[in-house]
Amino acid sequence: MTATPNSRVLMATSADGSRLHIEVYGSEGAPAIVLIHGWTCSTLFWAAQIQDLSADHRVIVYDLRGHGRSPAVDRSGYTTDALADDLEAVLAATLAPGERAVLAGHSMGGMTLMAASARPAFREHAAAALLCSTGSSGLVAESRVVPMRPGRVRTRLTRLILGSRAPLGPVTPVSKRILRYGTMGPGTAPDRVAACARIVHACPRAVRVAWSHVLAELDLEAGVRELSVPTAVVVGTADRLTPAVQAHRLAEALPDCAGLTELTGVGHMTPVEAPEAVTAVIRRLVDDHLRAGVGEESAV
Repeated sequence: MTATPNSRVLMATSADGSRLHIEVYGSEGAPAIVLIHGWTCSTLFWAAQIQDLSADHRVIVYDLRGHGRSPAVDRSGYTTDALADDLEAVLAATLAPGERAVLAGHSMGGMTLMAASARPAFREHAAAALLCSTGSSGLVAESRVVPMRPGRVRTRLTRLILGSRAPLGPVTPVSKRILRYGTMGPGTAPDRVAACARIVHACPRAVRVAWSHVLAELDLEAGVRELSVPTAVVVGTADRLTPAVQAHRLAEALPDCAGLTELTGVGHMTPVEAPEAVTAVIRRLVDDHLRAGVGEESAV
């Protein structure tokens, strides 16, 4: 996103000294929303939500470590604990003590919420959450990127593809077709495919590979059970990376599931493919669990 008169850029420092690029849109004092992008993406991924929600909310976005304008770190710095540390740093840098927000995470952003669910800063600031196109474990085994029956061969091939060290290179018609097949629904508009391709291809190869190893071994089942705030789940029915079985498992495990929304024909990149639907879920969470809470506190 480009800077506007109603936006500002911040930097936060995580527990291990890593620097995080943050952008804040909207008016101070408006209900706060924190949007967390996924693997190989950046703050640009939330462009539609920023444009819509910042008219009457304060929208906070940040680049996960190694993505966008947040610098890369040593290989040991790519962990789910680091994701949680980074979110705590962002919340401390952008929210007042005790201030509540709706936190929405797409893919690895959703995993960030699961990783941070028991952290003090999360419990202080989270009014509600959205897990969008994500999963807590078994990502490689359940991925449908490789069109084969489930089993060891498909799992091994998927692991090789997702962890490939091959450079993505420039965005081309062929690369866009590959990206759409793997991450988006078949009917996705060409301009949205192109936008995602530009974002994904900009992710440094070393960062992409380092995070792929974390995702391959992911186990955040305990984090799901600690997500005690009202939490909505969104998934596209054509999602090959984190298919609907993952979303259903999340919805069943959450202590306070605030609804499961399945978007017909939509793939993994739900905030870009179906921006209005994802934004509507975020607005509902604000209305039900943030604005209502502010009103109740004011009445006391």
